[in-house]
Amino acid sequence: MTLDDLTSYGANVHEGLTRCMNNEGFYLSLVESIKDEEGFDKLNDAIAANDLGAAFDIAHSLKGILANLALTPLYEPVYEITELLRSKEAADYPALVEDILRKRDEFRAL
Repeated sequence: MTLDDLTSYGANVHEGLTRCMNNEGFYLSLVESIKDEEGFDKLNDAIAANDLGAAFDIAHSLKGILANLALTPLYEPVYEITELLRSKEAADYPALVEDILRKRDEFRAL
């Protein structure tokens, strides 16, 4: 995975690099670790079990990680589900998770 791949994907590479003191290798290693992040599957499991409290905690953690790495295409749907869970709004949570997992799979393909 390269910075150009991430830029094409829609990540804000400049912002992510800035947070990593412009250390490209460090930034890319952190970004690469997201491919195996267990939180995505845990979020899916929590939603499937209708454990919205656990789902909020997991989504909130993912949101922070993705924001810090400026992985915008993944961050945006995770932000959306986090805020819906925070406010306890009725929503089609399985569909939202499906969208997140699809975006995660697109990211994994980079």
